[in-house]
Amino acid sequence: MTSRGTRKRSRGKLLIVLLALVLAALLALLLWYQLAGRLKLPGPGPTEPARPKSQSAACPDVQVVAVPGTWESNTNDDLHNPTANPNALMLNVTRPLQAQFPTERLDVVTVPYVAQFSNPIAFPPDGQQSYNNSRSEGTQKATDILVGMHTNCPLTSFILTGFSQGAVIAGDLASQIGAGKGPVPADLVLGVTLIADGRRDTGQGIPIGPDPSGVGAEVALRGLEVPGIKMTGPRPGGFGTLADHVYSICTPGDLICAAPAAALNPLNMIPSAAALANAAGNPVHQLYNGFQVDDSGTTAPQWTANWAAGLVESAPHPAHT
Repeated sequence: MTSRGTRKRSRGKLLIVLLALVLAALLALLLWYQLAGRLKLPGPGPTEPARPKSQSAACPDVQVVAVPGTWESNTNDDLHNPTANPNALMLNVTRPLQAQFPTERLDVVTVPYVAQFSNPIAFPPDGQQSYNNSRSEGTQKATDILVGMHTNCPLTSFILTGFSQGAVIAGDLASQIGAGKGPVPADLVLGVTLIADGRRDTGQGIPIGPDPSGVGAEVALRGLEVPGIKMTGPRPGGFGTLADHVYSICTPGDLICAAPAAALNPLNMIPSAAALANAAGNPVHQLYNGFQVDDSGTTAPQWTANWAAGLVESAPHPAHT
């Protein structure tokens, strides 16, 4: 009896220890999710008031809002003269535009945000902000820029462009605007160009250059959610009324925008999320500065800058007071 009683007590203690370990693991997982952050996207924009016939002389006719890619910006970077990453792809779009047009005609803004993507299985942790936090901040910063300009300058037109994580942000805003729920009216958006869009989907966005098979990594990984990384799938409704104004550039072999379904399996969540984090540093993804989109040798940023310049040249000239 003594031996049997001892075994029962031992099993009871073991069960308590196991339950404590399970509880500790669940608490650790919950803490991991909380620290990594949840994806926060802005809701519908404000109701559009009656549009005036003129605006302040301080207002530009057009504003370009460029959203840099992962590791190409930081939260405190300068809106008009970004220096966080001197090799940032968006600089090869924004700088030529700034040199070509006077500020009263065109205001060129680069969205400053943390622009990071932590690897969920890095040990020790890589010290970066999670994709959820980074994308949420970039979306809010871009939204605030658009709202601020439209509030003060209701006749100013807009051009949106972005690369990589920045293309996801710019594309999400374009989708929201095209659905009539964005921070600015759709008729004021002259055009959108997305380079290496992680939510690229079949039939959404007019392709410039090659149109590789596959879809954006967020579409391939639709439904995947691990601490700090939420894959939101394709954009519901595409780009709505902006469908004919959105262009997409994607190089074959880039897992960010042209991922085959078999390459990133949502059923294998953690390794798939890690593969996505590493894809941003893949050589193919880093070569868009030299990626040629036509037979004349025009590169992706050159095409984007030329396209935007054409839109600025033909944009309305609002009356000023």
